Amino acid sequence: MRSPALAASTRVHHAFFTRVGGVSTGIFESLNGGQGSSDDPANIAENRRRMTTALEVPQGNLATCYQIHSAEAVIAEKAWARADAPHADAVVTKTPRLAVGVSIADCGPVLFSDSDAGVVGAAHAGWKGALTGVLEATVEKMEELGADRSRIVAAIGPVIRQSSYEVGPEFVTRFHEADHANIRYFAPAERSGHALFDLPGYIAARLKKASVGKVEDLVLDTYSEEKLFYSYRRAIHRGDKDYGRLIAAIALAG
Repeated sequence: MRSPALAASTRVHHAFFTRVGGVSTGIFESLNGGQGSSDDPANIAENRRRMTTALEVPQGNLATCYQIHSAEAVIAEKAWARADAPHADAVVTKTPRLAVGVSIADCGPVLFSDSDAGVVGAAHAGWKGALTGVLEATVEKMEELGADRSRIVAAIGPVIRQSSYEVGPEFVTRFHEADHANIRYFAPAERSGHALFDLPGYIAARLKKASVGKVEDLVLDTYSEEKLFYSYRRAIHRGDKDYGRLIAAIALAG
């Protein structure tokens, strides 16, 4: 799936990949890109090869980090092996034909582009990363490479939506203590003391507060749209031993 806002530039190739079109089987069916999953590594490698083909970059030119739910962002000049991947949650680059990406299964994937400067980025924005500043860190790393935040287009891909994201009172308290205004991202849940969290709404607000030029939300729910997306929370509710990971990636054309 693609963002119309990002697709407006011919200098940029991007995709929010669904779970469709790969070779994995069972609970990983079918386009599992998660190197941290227990899927057959050969299947993951083939799935990621198909992704690089779709992005029109050379095989293996997909740089994803070892995600730790942090506010860390890094600059990539070339792809790295899984064992050498930096521990971070966002990757930016100005290197043509190098795709940078993140893996997700409910957390928010955000793809960034300043096509005028020739700088792109990808961020994995779960609640912890978004709360502690991974989005702002991504923008700052892009600025180091010459981007202007007023020109940056940011697109929010498939993410768990508010109707599917029930949280406990301690979660609400954490956000309320960080900023009293955060209460607007919570709606009452059926269970007493629990709430429904609007993660994409919170991500969009953080991006706008960071003065990003354009923010687009594709309004896609990983939890409820099972045929298209993997979901960590859905897997937990079912008692599955593992789950597939979606990949969101972006690259500058050669």
